[in-house]
Amino acid sequence: MITLKGERVILRVLTDDDALAMTNLVSRNKHYWSVYEPRHDSSYYTVGVQREKIRESLQQLREKREYSFGIFRAEDGRLIGHISLYGLKRLPFLSGFVGYSVDQGEAGRGIATEALKLVLQFGFERAGLHRIEAYVSPRNQASVRVLEKAGMEREGLLRQLLFINGVWEDHYIYSIIEDGH
Repeated sequence: MITLKGERVILRVLTDDDALAMTNLVSRNKHYWSVYEPRHDSSYYTVGVQREKIRESLQQLREKREYSFGIFRAEDGRLIGHISLYGLKRLPFLSGFVGYSVDQGEAGRGIATEALKLVLQFGFERAGLHRIEAYVSPRNQASVRVLEKAGMEREGLLRQLLFINGVWEDHYIYSIIEDGH
């Protein structure tokens, strides 16, 4: 299993044993996260579905198509978010996307920025990527700040990119290249 250690967070690939903690995390943040992400049906908030999602991510990991991590507080090991490097493309692209969500109670503390920096470093140094991209709603200024603090640059606006909660939403596209630009 892959573990990435920061000062305040530890990123670790989730296992079946994390299904209950993940269910609690997504349930606790159901309304908070639904502002910028599509709503899920009620089955999503069950241990069975979360366990299946973890198993799917482990299969993606084995195929080197996605790296999904739980974000754990270093001080007490509590699961406080998740972050994924997904949609990986090999040559001629060597690229992927990053997405993350942090518990509402941990927001504004630099947790997402630290986790993102760890995943970017992993993506370039260990996954062998050349370019990493992220989408973010223009309304999500907290996440815009996270991306920019981690060194990602805004490249443009993608009009009506994602269908979220009944509305087509514009999103910025951010990127970083392996040399840090």
